[in-house]
Amino acid sequence: QVQLQESGGGSVQAGGSLRLSCLVSKPSRRSKYCMGWLRQAPGKEREGVAAISDDGHPTYVDSVKGRFTISYDNAKNTLYLQMDSLKPEDTATFYCAADTSSGGVCYAVGGLFWWNHRGQGTQVTVSH
Repeated sequence: QVQLQESGGGSVQAGGSLRLSCLVSKPSRRSKYCMGWLRQAPGKEREGVAAISDDGHPTYVDSVKGRFTISYDNAKNTLYLQMDSLKPEDTATFYCAADTSSGGVCYAVGGLFWWNHRGQGTQVTVSH
């Protein structure tokens, strides 16, 4: 069973930056997952923000392209989301998520990517 633990949320002014981290505990070092980040703002549906396949191919939702960067450090088993030029509309709870069934490929099913496990979330608040 994969375990996901996010950190790095906080409050920042518009135009600022934050980096989210997600420590990934895999049952086997050979496990291959699609990894990604979701977010959910108050009163809105949860949406996929960024995803990265096991071979390192990233995808992004249009609203964050050019501002967010997803990456995975295999040595540290940690997923990152570097968020620059933050906007108030980025305010949300961010979740680390994984698809453990795809062999590392990210499938766009029901959104940016399919996922079947997620962490508890970390809050990101961007003020004007």
